[in-house]
Amino acid sequence: MTTTRFLTGITPSGTPHLGNYAGMMRPAIAATRTPGVENFYFLADYHALIKCQEPERIHRSTLEIAASWLACGLDPEQVTFYRQSDVPEIPELHWLLTCVTGKGLLNRAHAYKAVQDKNAEAGREADDGVSAGLFMYPVLMAADILAFNAHKVPVGRDQIQHIEMARDMASSFNHLYGEHFTLPEAAIEDNVATLLGLDGRKMSKSYDNTIALFCPPEQLKKLIGSIVTDSRAPGEPKETEGSALFQLYQAFATPEETAAMRRAFAEGIAWGEAKQLLFARIDREIAPMRARYDDLMLHPEKVEAALQIGAQRARALAQPLLQRLRAAVGLRPLSATRPQAQGAHKAGKAQLPAFKQYREADGKFYFKLVASDGRLLLQSTAFDAPRDAGQAIARLQKEAGALQALAAQLAPVAGVDATEVTAALQALAAAADA
Repeated sequence: MTTTRFLTGITPSGTPHLGNYAGMMRPAIAATRTPGVENFYFLADYHALIKCQEPERIHRSTLEIAASWLACGLDPEQVTFYRQSDVPEIPELHWLLTCVTGKGLLNRAHAYKAVQDKNAEAGREADDGVSAGLFMYPVLMAADILAFNAHKVPVGRDQIQHIEMARDMASSFNHLYGEHFTLPEAAIEDNVATLLGLDGRKMSKSYDNTIALFCPPEQLKKLIGSIVTDSRAPGEPKETEGSALFQLYQAFATPEETAAMRRAFAEGIAWGEAKQLLFARIDREIAPMRARYDDLMLHPEKVEAALQIGAQRARALAQPLLQRLRAAVGLRPLSATRPQAQGAHKAGKAQLPAFKQYREADGKFYFKLVASDGRLLLQSTAFDAPRDAGQAIARLQKEAGALQALAAQLAPVAGVDATEVTAALQALAAAADA
């Protein structure tokens, strides 16, 4: 079965609310159980620095959001759930992509243009208040995606441009240095539920009309009681269309419960009774998760442990890729190439390290890795069949990361440092990619 990689970032800039849960978190967690899909969820704390320079707020929000996802059922053993800043390969890739990205492409980014337009309306200088972080945001987002060669990135329509820009950057790099990146595609989220808030507008921190996902039951009841309704008295039929109260109920209720509430509206249920039913229905779903959330908030080390599991898994994928990319752009140990001989009249390709497979008098099969200057870098132990030796060579040629996996089948060579062996393997991989 072909595996498709989905990658989603969550910026830690606030406390999750009911709209976040019903519109994004609940369906995303359900999607992690889809066969043939590999999911990556990360806390985009580097991105948060663009708009927020409050360290404690970012730290607190990171804990709250991570704890919320775990409490809602995200399984760190089934998905790769990590903190962006725990994967140093991402900012390194950000720089490599920066060096192949035209400024003109970034000039067209919607977020940057929106700030410039706002400045123009206010009569300010075009780049007033624009940080380099805001300007380079699309490159960091591209690095988030390309570090894992994600196939699909779930986004709203307002984010499609960023995926297109990531494709442009990947194409530019591939054109210059060989095929290293998969071109990602946007998975458009047209069906994401947008809940109404306490005042009837979209539930958003910007409007200060949200209901925190894991607020205490007493506060939840009080907030539900403050939902704006019309002046229709008990017994008067009430409209479900445009009703924040009904929409919230529908987001948590079964189809049968929703149908019953619709009938109750038509029959003139009192607003107080409707709010009590809404509180009971939401609390029934949230209460077990709230208990888990409260425990995680009291024991942040549990959240940290889950994120570190994800960071290790993420780095296991990103490190080999960055090793190949460094070699591809020429950032490799000097011992990995052989200087051209003096007096040469024609430019030629630098001689590469080479594997040599052979059979000894004992009837066993061996291989060795020889540097471009003829020095022995790597020596294998015995193999019973030439195919087994060949398979080990193929693994090492494909990625330097196989060095540790095959350690038991390799004999140490005196005076040879492991970094030199890794550099030689990187050079071979880069040559194969090219």
